[in-house]
Amino acid sequence: MPVTDLPDFPWDSLAEAKATACRHPGGLVDLSVGTPVDPTPQILQDALSAAADAPGYPQVWGTPALREAVSSWFAVRRNAPGVDPDGVLPTIGSKEFVAWLPTLLGLGHGDVVGFPEVAYPTYDVGARIAGADPQPATGLLQYGPKAPRLLWLNTPGNPHGQVLPVSHLAKVVDWARNRGVIVASDECYAELDWRADPDGLTTPSILDERVCGGSHEGLLAVYSLSKQSNLAGYRAAFAAGDPQLISRLVGVRKHAGMIVPWPVQRVIEAAVTDVTHVAEQRARYAARRTRLRGALEAAGWRIDHSEAGLYLWATQGKPCRASVDDLAQLGVLAAPGDFYGAAGAQHVRIALTATDERIAAAAARLGA
Repeated sequence: MPVTDLPDFPWDSLAEAKATACRHPGGLVDLSVGTPVDPTPQILQDALSAAADAPGYPQVWGTPALREAVSSWFAVRRNAPGVDPDGVLPTIGSKEFVAWLPTLLGLGHGDVVGFPEVAYPTYDVGARIAGADPQPATGLLQYGPKAPRLLWLNTPGNPHGQVLPVSHLAKVVDWARNRGVIVASDECYAELDWRADPDGLTTPSILDERVCGGSHEGLLAVYSLSKQSNLAGYRAAFAAGDPQLISRLVGVRKHAGMIVPWPVQRVIEAAVTDVTHVAEQRARYAARRTRLRGALEAAGWRIDHSEAGLYLWATQGKPCRASVDDLAQLGVLAAPGDFYGAAGAQHVRIALTATDERIAAAAARLGA
């Protein structure tokens, strides 16, 4: 499919609902996007400032110190002690990596890119940019005899916050390796897992040794610092996994000039070596989640999944656009579930990314 045939940007369809919400006497509470609103931690601002003198070109592959720091983060926070620093790549945010991965891997006409049935739209868009065939599915059996060349996982999931357990991930890896399928796992909400975990670990990674048996062959994990560290404006993310795959990607990205700026590389290194700012931000979101979820449930909404991430996957048991309109009358803007596939047609995605004051306003309006 030519790039000109891409679908319209979904959020553009919310213009009328947003106009309605903005007319509320108490002002708009925009819970339709996952844009962080809290300050970038000072330790990361300082890292950026300290690296401001950057006259030379940065390394596409990232500095050895950055790659070592990410490798250590996977060992400490993701139960993946075997991440080779040569299998780490800084990226210009995670969305660009998702959108361009099929193209960078050389996929094209006749190749299938698989992804979850309810999913962030960029997996579909990335397949289309490459000219490949996007195929959402609820299970591996839906692919039949023709396995995808690339299979996307998303855990915790966006929009619904579902966490895939170790046993499920291990079955996917086994299935993929028997068919020569590359598995890419988008895990950018992993540090925002709301389940009680006695081991203190985050959401299981595709690189977790319990999942992959200690081998990262054919596997990539994608991670963003936008959410846990309030770095959306920095475009700070990374991929890790199979060193051979990473090397292939680095080779293409060198030609394309897809390079994370040197000061941002220093910020990434600082972010993955400091746990304090992550814990503080997680506590903010946990409080907002508790307040908003309670208000929604008291108002008769049902919350499905939502065990991790920055969203509540909510339903009133009626079409999602009607629910968006209901919330807009209260001055609250949410994302309709059909943004994420037909299976989301009776849900809305409600973000926690608003100030404490705006979350309190939304909760009060739901209870009015």
